[in-house]
Amino acid sequence: MCRIGSIKSKVPIQPSKALHLMLPQQEGHDNSGFAMVMQDLYGIFSNYKDKPLLSLACTQRGAQLVEEYMDTHNFVQLAEWIPVPDKQPGLDIQAMPYYIFRNYDYPEDAEHMTKEQKEDLLLDTRLALRKILEEENAGYVYSFWPDVLTLKEIGDPRDIATYFHLWDDNGCLVAKSIVAQCRQNTNYDIVRYAAHPFFLQGYTLCANGENTFYTKNKEFQKSLHRGYIGFESDSQCFLNTLHYVHHELKWPLTYYKHVITPLPFEEIAERPDKDVLIAIRQSLANLEINGPNTIIGVLPDKKMITCCDSKKLRPVVVGRTDDMVAISSEVCGLNEIMPDRDQTKDIYPNEREIVVIDNDLEVQRWKQ
Repeated sequence: MCRIGSIKSKVPIQPSKALHLMLPQQEGHDNSGFAMVMQDLYGIFSNYKDKPLLSLACTQRGAQLVEEYMDTHNFVQLAEWIPVPDKQPGLDIQAMPYYIFRNYDYPEDAEHMTKEQKEDLLLDTRLALRKILEEENAGYVYSFWPDVLTLKEIGDPRDIATYFHLWDDNGCLVAKSIVAQCRQNTNYDIVRYAAHPFFLQGYTLCANGENTFYTKNKEFQKSLHRGYIGFESDSQCFLNTLHYVHHELKWPLTYYKHVITPLPFEEIAERPDKDVLIAIRQSLANLEINGPNTIIGVLPDKKMITCCDSKKLRPVVVGRTDDMVAISSEVCGLNEIMPDRDQTKDIYPNEREIVVIDNDLEVQRWKQ
C-alpha cells in the first residue's frame, strides 16, 4: 500500500515537514522512492512566481539537449537552482547525474497569447522535452509550470532527503503547498515517471491503492488529450480524468466524483439531477474507477482535495491547526507534525464526498 500525504499552510514550509508527515507511515513499504510536488513557492523562487519553472533530472547530454531546445524556441533563462548533493557513502539512492530547476521567461510572441494558449505552450514544451530525452535515454522532465517544483527519486526516502539536503531547513526550498509520496507502485516497473505525485497543467494528484479499471481508462484517455501519455502507473488515470472533467469539459469539481465513482442507478433515479447523472454514466463510463484507492489532489487555483473509492477501502484523514491543514493516508503522520491539534476535529472522508481545502484553509465537505 502506498503512503501519501499533503500539507497546505498559511506560511511557507520546508520539505522536511512533508518528510516528517510521511516517514511514520513507512512500516511495510519497500523504500522505493520519494517524490513531491511543491506549489506556491517562496525561498529562492519567490521572485519568479509568474515564470514557468522547469523541473528535470538528466545526464550531461540531457542537459545539453534541453538547453538547445529552449534556446531554439526562444525561452530565456532567468534563474536556476542546481542542488549540490550530499554524496556520503552508503546512501540508498539511484541518483541521476544532474537535477535542474530553472525559471524561464516566455518567448516574446507569448505577449499576445491568451492564458489558454500559454498553458498549451508550456504543456507542448514539456511533452517535446520528454520525447527528446526519452529518445536518447538522457533524463526525465516532470513539470514546466509557474510556481511548481517537482522532485522524484528512487531509493530510501531518508537517504534521498539527505542527498538533497532536505533535512537542513535552510530556507532554499519552501512552499505553502506540498504533496508527497514515499513509495512507488508495486504493480509495474519502478521508474521515475511512475512515482506520484503526477502533474498536468496546474493539476497535481497522488493516489494510495490501485485502479482495476486501468486498461479501459487508459485506452479511452489516449483519445481525449495529447497530454495523457506514458501511463507508467494506473494512478495516472485519476489525474487525467480530473484534468479532463475540470479543465477540458469545464465542469464543476463536484462532478469529478460522479465520473470516477458514479452512484448506482437506483440512487440516481431518486435525485432531482438524475438526467445529468445518467448522461455522465452513459458518456464517460470508461472513466469510472474501481478498486481500493484514496486520492489527494491540488487544483490550479491552489485548492487541495481528497476523496475515496466508492467502498472506502483505503484510509485517509484530514487534520488541522490554525495555520496548517494536512492530509495523510495514516493518522500517525498527522500526530507527528501537528501533535497539539484538536483530534476530535479530524475528518475521515467517507466514500461519497470530496473534501476541499480552500486558500483560507477552510475545510469543506461536498456530498456526492
